[in-house]
Amino acid sequence: MTDLKPRIAIIPGDPSGIGPELIAKLLNDEGVTDSAHIVLVGDDHVWSQGAVQADLPVALNKITEGDLPTQAGLSWLPMQTIAPEDVKIAEVTVAGGTCALRCLDKALDLATAGLVDGVLFGPFNKAALTAAGLNAEDEHRYMARYLGFTGYHSEINVLDDLMTTRVTSHIGLKEVAERITPEAVNKAINLASDTLKRAGKARPHIAVAALNPHAGDNGKFGREEIDILEPVVKAAQDKQMHVTGPWPSDTVFLKAKRGEVDAVVTMYHDQGQIAIKLMGFERGVTVAGGLPIPVATPAHGTAFDIAGQNKANVGATRQAFDLLVRMAANHRADRETV
Repeated sequence: MTDLKPRIAIIPGDPSGIGPELIAKLLNDEGVTDSAHIVLVGDDHVWSQGAVQADLPVALNKITEGDLPTQAGLSWLPMQTIAPEDVKIAEVTVAGGTCALRCLDKALDLATAGLVDGVLFGPFNKAALTAAGLNAEDEHRYMARYLGFTGYHSEINVLDDLMTTRVTSHIGLKEVAERITPEAVNKAINLASDTLKRAGKARPHIAVAALNPHAGDNGKFGREEIDILEPVVKAAQDKQMHVTGPWPSDTVFLKAKRGEVDAVVTMYHDQGQIAIKLMGFERGVTVAGGLPIPVATPAHGTAFDIAGQNKANVGATRQAFDLLVRMAANHRADRETV
């Protein structure tokens, strides 16, 4: 009988932050080890550190890469990426960034080889990653480059059953309007649709946020809604996609909060980020949307202010894991039908 459980690679993120503690808490959360085969990838002392910080057990059942095709339950694939004395709690270090990148590379290699079906990582520290040689705008661009993936991809933020994508991301606000093009908006809509379908939503309702106040007020405050957004929405509807808008950005998240839509396509970073973090910061998830393998992480950062104090809330990590399991199961099924 075919084993339908996905296999998930978990890496700790930056060892100086709350990632190891969060993973220890996740592994002890009800139902986690029953829903997927889990492979911890990284240094034994980092995982043990997390167990001590959380005051919870973490079983390190050592395996080799050759064991992965038949691996079951909870296992540990050893790596040596950082010396114990180089783990500096609550500090940005090159060693911590190097550990995070090397573990990420290995997890991506395993996924590319079909040995795991998805990757979950604890929070990264961008300053540490950059010091360690990230050489990319963020970890999402780094992963795409590492995988040799040249298609459209973007960070997706998730809160419970709501996803948000954005047409522009890490750019200055004065550059946003010129980047709002029909092609860019269409890509963001399709990314939301494809990711929701990958997570099991057959025909998602996607709401497109306006760029200007009051959705431009019939052109009084800008014509982007009339000239760009409305035609793109109409074209998506003509393809039988459930896409609506453009909705004023100060009300579209009220619809989202009521559960009337499955995703909101926003025009720029803070338009969606502020809303979704106010709605549930401790449950937020980030998905690497568009990549050929499922990757997810809690949306919050390394939280150096509470690192090592057993104060980290596992809520977002559990949400990331549960979503990743669904996506990875569909990814596994798709691979097996090819």
